[in-house]
Amino acid sequence: MSRPEPLEPLPRPPSVNEPAGFTRMKQIPLAIGLDEPHRFDHFVPGANAPVLAHLRVLENGAPPVYLWGSSGSGKTHLLQATALRAAEKGGRAGWFDAADAAPWGTSDAWSLIVFDDCDRFDPDQQQAAFRVFVDATARGLPVVAAGRVPPIDLPLRDDLRSRLGWGHVFALQPLTEPEVRAALRQEADRRGVFLSDEVIDFLLTRFERDLKHLMTRLVRLDAFALVSKRALTVPLLKQMLADEGAV
Repeated sequence: MSRPEPLEPLPRPPSVNEPAGFTRMKQIPLAIGLDEPHRFDHFVPGANAPVLAHLRVLENGAPPVYLWGSSGSGKTHLLQATALRAAEKGGRAGWFDAADAAPWGTSDAWSLIVFDDCDRFDPDQQQAAFRVFVDATARGLPVVAAGRVPPIDLPLRDDLRSRLGWGHVFALQPLTEPEVRAALRQEADRRGVFLSDEVIDFLLTRFERDLKHLMTRLVRLDAFALVSKRALTVPLLKQMLADEGAV
């Protein structure tokens, strides 16, 4: 979202002509306060291990991949990790989501196409996505997309909906409570802080249990603890919430 040395962030060039390893329409929306982009190694798979294994070995010529699940299920995390893997291999990913106004261009420099929030594409974005998809298919580029609903339920034009759904489709399963606890501890360990059972119990009782929401709270608590020069405790968490007006 006391810390390890931050890794180099994904570059954000203003045009596809700049010599960088990653291209998108706008900056990746990383969770607040995270020191580095999401990686496969940071993803707690739970029942989603087959999805993780598939994306780790995605290569040119592979059928498109579509991920669907509720908010906080890890879709964007996996998309970012896939794009980062392409950049680390010397490639460049074109990233498009519902916040990017159409028209969208194409580039011969791209080695991967990513579509996020597909269920929120407006008509102009749908037309742009279709053109990008066709171009990617013609050049054998992998396409990885995500939305909140399965392909058949996407409120999109038929030709785009059918293309997004003809390859590998994965429904992301929510983590169990023990897996959520493990994910929170893993992130706390990465940050070099101790996260007690008491604090985790409070987080799970007080907030929504989707991992994205809980991670955001953990990141804010870590930052608040650093400023306050105090350990991560329930009283500190309550103070932070009071300061935020959340209690």
